Amino acid sequence: MLSVQQAEEIIFKRVQPLDAVLDAEVVDLLAASQRILAMPVTSALDFPHWDNSAMDGYAVRFTDVEGCSAEQPAVLEIVEEIPAGKQPQHTIQSGQAARIFTGAMMPAGADTVVMQEVTRVEGSRVVILAAAKPQAFVRDRASYYQAGTPLLMPGMRLFAPEIAILASAQCSQVSVYRRPRVAVLSTGDELVTPDRPLQPGQIVDSNQYAMAALVAQSGGIPLLLGIVPDQPEALQNAIASALTSADIIVSSGGVSVGDYDYVDQILESLGAEIHLRAVGIKPGKPLTFATFNRDEAKRSVLYFGLPGNPASSLVTFWRFVQPALKKLSGLVRGWQPIFVQARAGQDLRSDGKRETYLWGQMHLIDGVYQFQLAGGSHSSGNLINLAQTNGLAVLPVGITSINAGEAVQVIQVGLPFGD
Repeated sequence: MLSVQQAEEIIFKRVQPLDAVLDAEVVDLLAASQRILAMPVTSALDFPHWDNSAMDGYAVRFTDVEGCSAEQPAVLEIVEEIPAGKQPQHTIQSGQAARIFTGAMMPAGADTVVMQEVTRVEGSRVVILAAAKPQAFVRDRASYYQAGTPLLMPGMRLFAPEIAILASAQCSQVSVYRRPRVAVLSTGDELVTPDRPLQPGQIVDSNQYAMAALVAQSGGIPLLLGIVPDQPEALQNAIASALTSADIIVSSGGVSVGDYDYVDQILESLGAEIHLRAVGIKPGKPLTFATFNRDEAKRSVLYFGLPGNPASSLVTFWRFVQPALKKLSGLVRGWQPIFVQARAGQDLRSDGKRETYLWGQMHLIDGVYQFQLAGGSHSSGNLINLAQTNGLAVLPVGITSINAGEAVQVIQVGLPFGD
């Protein structure tokens, strides 16, 4: 049985990101939020576009105000007023000034801005009561970005700051990676959909809904294949169908050693290379990972066979599938699991035989993250106390307890860490 770290290495090194050309699409800027940039972006515009004022005040020639003071002020003629968005109409000569506002274009001849707080207006003249430094409050053209150089690089997820940058660069459309397609299916004769009456011995299929939500939250498109009965032919047909359209296939159930578990045999019959069948993780030991090499020129289809128990399914998706999906989607950085050090709010227990993940909530208290263990049973079949989970405390192999107040590594999942 492989360790979590060994399984992680096997899985992640076999994930090939989408192709920046073949798997890209052009979308309008307003539709680009949270998409992943596929091609580098450059702009024909400098930032700032021109020399402009960083302050409300007066645009002057430095030599006219050098050394002035309240006792020996400089008196200059106001030749124009320049609001933001207006092109200056005058070249500032010696003895002249222009009233200027924040963001407005600097007039030719001026090289310094004197803030209005150290001035006094007398008719058509301005009295400068304090000396300014050379080029004070002037934002030079191209000081933030020079036209033609890389502006944004591929592999980054586009959030509000990046959207603002693209808009400023007049990029009304942008090339992004398509969303990965993830086929989701549940296996088992005992499963029923939430809208069906529950008969004795049956179980409501929550996994398919949870996996679909996680796929969408991770930037993918879930392809729901429904519940597949414990019949080899039905399962083979479902997986074969998924191979024609999906980048990743996620199934839950059918990966243990029960009499009705056929998944491994089906995978092998369809030409899959199975890389792992079990991982030393709790919950989630029965985990299958396989790849289908459909064409030498194409990327492999990834297959994850997750345990059927709800908590096991969620934990293994968070730990292995989600980062694989993010890497495949084209992310260059930030696809790996995020671990933070926290303080345990309660005693945490494990048998020490497998790397153990305990779910709960992370809170930032006085600048320190604190992990609060979810109440109730941490059985892999208990779904109820997973509500509002945003962290999984990790107890490594050989560690049977972490006492309240001691440090614990926590992997971020679900909702962002809050206070």
